[in-house]
Amino acid sequence: MAPISFTDAIERVVAGNRVYAQQTAEQDPNFFKTLATGQAPEILWIGCADSRIPETTICNCMPGELFVHRNIANTVHGNDLNAASVVEYAVAHLKVKKVVVCGHTKCGGANAALGDADLGETLNTWLHPVRELRRKHKIELEELPDDDARSARVAELNVHQSIEVLKQHPAIKKAIHDRGLSLHGMIYDIGAGHLKLLEEAGGKKSNGLWSADH
Repeated sequence: MAPISFTDAIERVVAGNRVYAQQTAEQDPNFFKTLATGQAPEILWIGCADSRIPETTICNCMPGELFVHRNIANTVHGNDLNAASVVEYAVAHLKVKKVVVCGHTKCGGANAALGDADLGETLNTWLHPVRELRRKHKIELEELPDDDARSARVAELNVHQSIEVLKQHPAIKKAIHDRGLSLHGMIYDIGAGHLKLLEEAGGKKSNGLWSADH
């Protein structure tokens, strides 16, 4: 079969959806009917908006398995109503069992945080906490061999910081206490396609788990 030519990106995604819907229905005629009855994901996934990291794809998951929030550099701010509302819905109402914050290598946000270039008012404000991490860990970062290594380390530090912010969310505090909700930090290596589970901040071995009293 000759490849189909598309005039623009919108035509490509609409046509792609039709292929997806047809193939999925052929494999499981009840798949979409089941999805339409509701959702019960076990994981809230907080990731970066980077187009190279579609969480369902890289985790080999199906629709309905991950409840997702994505933004620039997977950063969780204490005053971010958008993220807070996603967290509250996922934790208090969907009753997810785990929360994942996933950063990644080659992250544009982490790389931009290595310097103080003017990115525009909104991005400057958004990345301010990540740039503060760079300043706080200046000595450690300067010992790394190049900007790729520094950016990757900033991405890890940012995951830890985002989890610290999440630990203060009332719904998360309650769920940890009442039903053992766990928080996990991960880094996705774009060049290898692999996820790495991070240690707890401070180097303590924890299999990626954080709890409210750490």
